[in-house]
Amino acid sequence: MADDVIIVDTHAFISTKEGFYPGLPHNVLEILNPDSFIMITARPEEIYNRRMTDTTRTRDIVSIDAIKKELDVTSAMLSTCSILCGSPIKMVLNTEGKVDEAARGILNAMGYNNGT
Repeated sequence: MADDVIIVDTHAFISTKEGFYPGLPHNVLEILNPDSFIMITARPEEIYNRRMTDTTRTRDIVSIDAIKKELDVTSAMLSTCSILCGSPIKMVLNTEGKVDEAARGILNAMGYNNGT
């Protein structure tokens, strides 16, 4: 590897009829040993609108309340990962139409303060 940065993009959880499974189980966290977590999020209403207007895939119909619960579970899962790894969580807001701002937030969270 030419760089120390590796990005693993995953869902924080997998929803099943049995309940929520972690997207990063403990054994995977031990292997990866991440030094930070970045949660890319949006307001529940924006997530709802994006899902409802996404014609690129078939999605289950969910309510804004269900999306709020998903965000809560995501936060809880990442908090647990943070505790287990002793690594910080940075939340980046992905506001509609402001992808460049979200990208800068991700770069800042990775320590690239000027996007370089």
